[in-house]
Amino acid sequence: MSSTEDRIKQIINDNLDLDREPNFDAKLVDSGVSSVDCVSFFKLVNDEYSLGLVAEQCRQFETLRDLVSFIDARG
Repeated sequence: MSSTEDRIKQIINDNLDLDREPNFDAKLVDSGVSSVDCVSFFKLVNDEYSLGLVAEQCRQFETLRDLVSFIDARG
């Protein structure tokens, strides 16, 4: 697991009530997280990594792995 995955996992565990380990390969829409919580999560990630993304751009990430790949590619 990359350090980005570790940090994203920690943000999820600290801020979302999943009751399970996050699946980085599952579609986010199937995660059972409300849209409000999803927006809050993306805001936290946006701030953590200074991504400069607006809410509409977060839809491009179908899975957490897509998000991690995007972050790692910027590094």
